[in-house]
Amino acid sequence: MARGTASSRVVVVIGASSGIGRATAHALARRGDTLVLASRSADALADVERECLAAAPGSRKHPHEADAGGSPVLVVPTDVSVRASVETLFARAVARYGRVDAVVHAPAVVGYGRFEEIPAEVFDQVVAVNLTGTANVARAALQLFREAGGGHLLLVGSLLGKIATPWMSPYVTSKWAVHGLARTLQVEARELPGVEVSLVSPGGVDTPIYAQAANYVSREGRPPPPVDRPETLARAIVRTLDKPARERSVGLANATWTAGFRFLPAVYDVLVGPGMSRLGLSTRSREPHTGNVFAPLPDGEAVTGAWGRHWLRGVGLVAVAAGAVGMRRVLTRR
Repeated sequence: MARGTASSRVVVVIGASSGIGRATAHALARRGDTLVLASRSADALADVERECLAAAPGSRKHPHEADAGGSPVLVVPTDVSVRASVETLFARAVARYGRVDAVVHAPAVVGYGRFEEIPAEVFDQVVAVNLTGTANVARAALQLFREAGGGHLLLVGSLLGKIATPWMSPYVTSKWAVHGLARTLQVEARELPGVEVSLVSPGGVDTPIYAQAANYVSREGRPPPPVDRPETLARAIVRTLDKPARERSVGLANATWTAGFRFLPAVYDVLVGPGMSRLGLSTRSREPHTGNVFAPLPDGEAVTGAWGRHWLRGVGLVAVAAGAVGMRRVLTRR
């Protein structure tokens, strides 16, 4: 970090209204960071602001103890797919607090369905939010960091930025691109003293994203096992901000799935369809709908989703163990 200590950072958290972003905002508030909270949902952000103020250390709950500008939490409704909206976010953050030390970029939307059955406008908007939105944020953050002499950009990727799965083509496409963008920025950032770029890649996480996704597959999506809680990702994000790393993978099965996809593609292709049908889609039927792809659904914003993790833990451990043993045997015979 170029400026500020771990207990006095000004951190922009984008996607703060739900899931990983909301859990991260809570974790940063508890450690005393000054926060700029952004997402499309102004109503949900107001709730998160109250939660962060309540979680902050006692002295920082009072405006006169915050950084210049008063309250240690600033809310800025932002649509990351619109460049001007992102530029306004950073301008307001600097105007209020004088600097930005770190940016955590966590928003994403999902569309379920066979590629040819997902409406083109839904596919395009998922890419616009997940990829173009990431590019808009990265551009604004890096320009600010270059001028200020340092800063940390942390992007939340996905296991699905390294592998492929059926019925999630817009999300998979966008997350592969986000991973490529992150690696490119990391190489370029070597020429920017004090600037760090990190990627945190989760596997299955119990967040509302699955229930809020656009859906054209007739069954509601769910996180495949093993499933982590959003707070687990928040801790990994805070740890990465404290001790910058190029990439941090969070998920017990991530390495197994990635190895299978890379080294045993024929076996992977045979298994991933039935696996996704059994573990990545629920039995809840859904009529076709656009979910939160084009506009937020504030009533569904929360830290966790409806799935929990207890019923998945044993399934996930067994699946990971069996997959690891199977791949080891195949690789040994080659």
